[in-house]
Amino acid sequence: MGDSKEAGAECPPAGAAARGGLSLLSQGESEEPSAQGSALFLGGNEVKSRAVVKYSSAPPRTAFARLEEKTDLKLPPANWLRESAKLGPAGTTILGNSKKSKPFSSFGMAYDFIDSVGNDVDVVSDSENIKKLLKIPYSKSHVSMAVHRIGRTLLLDELDIQELFMRSSQTGDWTWLKEFYQRLIDQKWQRKKKSKEHWYQKAILSKFLYYSINGDGAAQPVPSTAEQPESSSSDQTNDSDGASWPAPFEMPSSVSEDPSASSQGLKNDFVRNILWTFEDIHMLVGSNMPIFGGGRYPAVSLRLRDNNKPINVLTGIDYWLDNLICNVPELVMCFHVNGIVQKYEMIKTEEIPNLENSNFSTKVIKDIAQNILSFLKSNCTKEGHTYWLFKASGSDIVKLYDLTTLCEETEDKYQNPFTMPVAILLYKVACNMMMKKNQNKKHYGTIRTLLLNCVKLLDKSRHPQIIASANYMLSELFQLDEPKKEESSESPLNENSDESYSEEEEEMPDSDENGSYSTSSDPSDDNKAVAIIKSVGELSVPEKYKSIHQIRPSCTFPVCHDTEERCRLVLSYVLEGLKSVDSSIKKESDLPAADPNTPIPLKYEDESTRGGPEGLEKQMALFLDKMGSLQKGNYSSQSGMIPGSWQHKMKLQLILKSSKAYYVLSDAAMSLQKYGRALRYIKLALQSHDTYCCLCTNMLSEVLLFLSQYLTLCGDIQLMLAQNANNRAAHLEEFNYQTKEDQEILHSLHRESSCQGFAWATDLSTDLESQLSVSCKCYEAANEILQFSDLKSQNPEHYVQVLKRMGNIRNEMGVFYMNQAAALQSERVVSKSVSTAEQQLWKKSFSCFEKGIHNFESIDDATNAALLLCNTGRLMRICAQAHCGAGDEFKREFSPEEGLYYNKAVDYYLKALRSLGTRDIHPAVWDSVNWELSTTYFTMATLQQDYAPLSRKAQEQIEKEVSEAMMKSLKYCDVDSVSARQPLCQYRAATIHHRLASMYHSCLRNQVGDEHLRKQHRVLADLHYSKAVKLFQLLKDAPCELLRVQLERVAFAEFQMSSQNSNVGKLKTLSGALDIMVRTKHAFQLIRKELVEEFDQPKSDESPPAADSSPSLNREEVIKLLSIFESRLSFLLLQSIKLLSSTKKKTSSNTDEDGVLKTNKQIYSQLLRATANKNATLLERIDVLLHLLDQLARGGGGVQ
Repeated sequence: MGDSKEAGAECPPAGAAARGGLSLLSQGESEEPSAQGSALFLGGNEVKSRAVVKYSSAPPRTAFARLEEKTDLKLPPANWLRESAKLGPAGTTILGNSKKSKPFSSFGMAYDFIDSVGNDVDVVSDSENIKKLLKIPYSKSHVSMAVHRIGRTLLLDELDIQELFMRSSQTGDWTWLKEFYQRLIDQKWQRKKKSKEHWYQKAILSKFLYYSINGDGAAQPVPSTAEQPESSSSDQTNDSDGASWPAPFEMPSSVSEDPSASSQGLKNDFVRNILWTFEDIHMLVGSNMPIFGGGRYPAVSLRLRDNNKPINVLTGIDYWLDNLICNVPELVMCFHVNGIVQKYEMIKTEEIPNLENSNFSTKVIKDIAQNILSFLKSNCTKEGHTYWLFKASGSDIVKLYDLTTLCEETEDKYQNPFTMPVAILLYKVACNMMMKKNQNKKHYGTIRTLLLNCVKLLDKSRHPQIIASANYMLSELFQLDEPKKEESSESPLNENSDESYSEEEEEMPDSDENGSYSTSSDPSDDNKAVAIIKSVGELSVPEKYKSIHQIRPSCTFPVCHDTEERCRLVLSYVLEGLKSVDSSIKKESDLPAADPNTPIPLKYEDESTRGGPEGLEKQMALFLDKMGSLQKGNYSSQSGMIPGSWQHKMKLQLILKSSKAYYVLSDAAMSLQKYGRALRYIKLALQSHDTYCCLCTNMLSEVLLFLSQYLTLCGDIQLMLAQNANNRAAHLEEFNYQTKEDQEILHSLHRESSCQGFAWATDLSTDLESQLSVSCKCYEAANEILQFSDLKSQNPEHYVQVLKRMGNIRNEMGVFYMNQAAALQSERVVSKSVSTAEQQLWKKSFSCFEKGIHNFESIDDATNAALLLCNTGRLMRICAQAHCGAGDEFKREFSPEEGLYYNKAVDYYLKALRSLGTRDIHPAVWDSVNWELSTTYFTMATLQQDYAPLSRKAQEQIEKEVSEAMMKSLKYCDVDSVSARQPLCQYRAATIHHRLASMYHSCLRNQVGDEHLRKQHRVLADLHYSKAVKLFQLLKDAPCELLRVQLERVAFAEFQMSSQNSNVGKLKTLSGALDIMVRTKHAFQLIRKELVEEFDQPKSDESPPAADSSPSLNREEVIKLLSIFESRLSFLLLQSIKLLSSTKKKTSSNTDEDGVLKTNKQIYSQLLRATANKNATLLERIDVLLHLLDQLARGGGGVQ
């Protein structure tokens, strides 16, 4: 609303503005809630007061009518107790003539201003109660108030003992308190009747106020006598008093269904609610004081005084506090003598403390307020408890009792009528704090404490809705989707503590500062009291009790050290909530009896009856039908819950929460590799969700997304179980284990549904194929759910993850079927043709790979798509191998089927390379695909070369195809890049060159005619032999291959020599051949080294040589090659000697040739002797050859 100075009907008098004493309440209080206020500085800055009107139901303020002198107030005005436009719908309440404060008035205000409760405001109460407390040191009258603590807020209500005990006599309620009161406090209690003077004064005041709002101000007596209105007023008072106390648990259904509903004293029926800050104390105060305005006085309070009775301190404090609370700057007093008006007097609010006979210090009032608040806050520590502040009439001792503790000692602990309003308020404050999305997690401790205390107060059988809702909110406090961020300052909360807050300051009995209200063992003290103020005079001592700023609730939120602990806490609250809901459903007798302590049997079926993957297809179809029906909102509950009822709504929320908790537990177990436990939890999550689906009338997209996530995780677990089959027994044991809590939750779920909707996904199978199939179906179902609504576009990350998993499981299944086909192939007899079973497995494998590739391509995952294309290529090669085994080994030829499948494999590998694009995207995959492609070309070329299809193709055609395939294999074989695969690549390339050289060598031998072609073949053979030798020399583990290539080169030289006619040409060729022989020295050195290592191994270690000590060295192969080498060397040396001898005879002597001849003869002689020695070991033979090769190298070997 606007500023008060702008909104006032008239500017305040100049004097008031000049003194800065008061700012006026803004425009006449309207029906609209208003919030305005101003600072008020009084008594030389002794106290600070600020009032903000939070709500007002008063009609616009009107000026009061100044009554003429001699007006007789004993005569009622014509408008007395009648409806008036000036009064508005509030009726007589605005004038405060008869209505007294109701016992739950503070709760009514607290419900309306729930934001302020528990945190911002120190006290919520009726202004009359505040005034009564602040007057304690000055007054001898009794004080009886109920005190409740909600967070850091205290709620104060009048506890009318007389009214209570009147009720007790009629109904039997509160008998325990009556007995306690009579025993300890007032043994001779009797009801004190109000005097006739009391009712006379109330009637006079009522008539005066009606006169003051009457337009002409004249007395217009009504025909009836004055006694009749008085008696009616009296009756009205009694009626209202009688209705003010509800019986314990007379809680209308409207309140239980909507705690904010107002009824039976829980209504905020004050004309205005004011947020009053007095010094540093924040109070939410209800006031019915009439305020008049208009003309020269925009806001004044109106009082009627008997001129014969001077104003005393109590009256002065009353008037001063009323004006402060309502922010009224002036007081108008009308003096009368025996009901006859005498005069009016204007008094400024700040001048009230200085009135004659009514002098009081505002600073002392401030000290009293701070001391009383500190006393109450220090001792009213238990949230939910009802405390009783009591001072007997004429006594100086103030006592504080814990009525809840006293009540619990009786037979019925629910006898306390405050229990329900307190519980509802605790619940509402917690609700309000939960609603604020921007709330800090630091408030979670407070919310949890509020809810736990609320649940503790309520009877489960009578208030299932609030208990269920409170437990649901407790479960909501724990974040399931993210790890708990623990603050270092937090400490674990003692779960069994009765104290809702632990105060930092413990009151010490021996302290001078607060000893006055310690619980002493002095017999004169009441040992039932929580605390005692021994003398009211102490309340006037500044800071006698500790400052309210030090007394703050210290709530801690329990620190959950791991995810499981957090989820278990959530599930414990969910279970309590479910129990409350189930207990409130009427049709329990119609349900099949189930004992929550008996485990619900887990359903297992034999694989043969289930039908394996085929059965899964049917179950998936049923599941998808069900999901489709959910979109239409089908509802089916076995317990008879009514859709839309609170039970239905609450159970849905609780079940959804339980499914989330089980999902998080499953995810945590998965990360710990406890796959059996993970499957059990995801089964419970899906059973919860199945029940949710049965109850839900309108499926939210968020819940469908949860289901998709659950099924995705279930698929992951089934896949991991398939991959960890060796630990199956431990997984099965974990899967079968169930806690009592889980059984009870499942029992509650079974009240609504059979929970079998996802049985197909959560069974622990012993068959690998079945597990893989279930995993795949889980991912497919998760994907189908994303297609139902717009979830795919709303959750792109989850959609990508599901498709990745689908691609991965299809790859796993494809590999599984492929391996099965390979196993069948290896068991098959060689001559038999391909079986139908093999072909079926190929089809299944190919289908899986094809779908997987499609999955990865749809999300642009080139790398994984390439890997699946690579696996498809491998499948094609297995198909090709299967066909090569069919047929007679002796008549074996490379078949068209083999060629077809190998070419298909090549196509898939090339597609994989195209999918990757460049090596940079994923070097490892790129290299792997290249290697597989090279291998395919090499295998195809080798088979064509070894099993040439001569019956179908010409030799030249075959040679051309082999050559092309070999060159392509070389193209994809990377010999230069340094990697773990480099030696393999080098060996492959060397083998290719060797095979090509052998092929051209063979062509040259068998070819007749075309000299140009022969020359070409000769050049190619020589080129490939030299390349093969270079590559084999790089390898340390292929000496036999190197030796074989060199021997073939020697044979190639011999073949060339046979076609030469001149001795000079032959000598040159021979010299080249011997030179090749000399170069085999490297191969023999490698062989010798391996033989020595093999020989030394048993000496150094008694155990037999390891399997991989020298796997490459084949002794038989070495002996065979050694024998060939010896014979070829012998032959070459002999030919060399013959040629050199014949040349020497024909021509003149040549010194060089003579030396070579001599050396060759010596070597030849030694070689013959060595080969003649049949007892020489392999090592000795090699040593001899190495020695001879050394000599040959030094001697020249032949004519250069």
